[in-house]
Parts: sequence; structure tokens; C-alpha cells
Amino acid sequence: MFKLPCVLLVDDDDTTNYLNQLLFNRLGVAETLLVALNGQDALNQLQVCDTPQGPPFPSLILLDMKMPVMDGFEFLEAYVQLPAAQRESVLIMLTTSLNPQDVVRMQDLPITGFLTKPLTKDKIYEVLHTHFGHPLPE
Repeated sequence: MFKLPCVLLVDDDDTTNYLNQLLFNRLGVAETLLVALNGQDALNQLQVCDTPQGPPFPSLILLDMKMPVMDGFEFLEAYVQLPAAQRESVLIMLTTSLNPQDVVRMQDLPITGFLTKPLTKDKIYEVLHTHFGHPLPE
């Protein structure tokens, strides 16, 4: 069965994180699942990835736009400053709405795509198929 080595979920909403974790665990498509409550927390977690005690660097990062402390846009601005070896993740922005101003702002950032919430089995499978070559389930 296809599994990504590591996925990072970044969202300030505990319920969203809980539901997304349940979904990923039910689908069994990630060896390691990390959760961050804001962009700064995510950056802190990325710093320990690929260290002897840390998890692998995430293959996939699902990133909320609107968060306290550091939002998704600020996270991406900091992310592009990381060493190249740490910037190989597929970055997908998750949003509740597609505000035209946010869509324009996203076009200049290093994201692979965006999805509307809620995250579903079909959306996860589509991301795995499109960005990791995983066959779609029948």
C-alpha cells in the first residue's frame, strides 16, 4: 500500500485537525502525521525533521490560510528561506473560501495548489494521484 513518509497538517482549529487526522489514519496513506497549530509551530517542527530523533521531512504539507501567531502566507514567506533540501514538500493551501484577493496572493507563493475545506477522502486521493503518482482507487 502506498504511504507518504510524513504529512504535516497546519491548522489552528482543533476540530479540523482531529477530523483530518482521523481521515488520514483511516486511509492509511501516511507513515507519520504531524500537526501544527500555526505557521510558527510548523516551522519549529520542520527544524527537527530529518534529525536523528526527528521524523522525516514532510512530503506533503496541508496549510490553512488564516491562523493566529503566523498565518499561512507568513509561513510560506519563511518557508522559501529554508535550505533547498527542506523545500521539497508538496504544499497545498486549505481554505474555507476562495477570496479573490487571497487567490491572487497565492499565485506568487510556492504552493502546489489549493483545496477548499473540508478535506475529504476524494480530495486526498486526488492530491496523492496528481502529485505523487498514486493510482486513484476504483
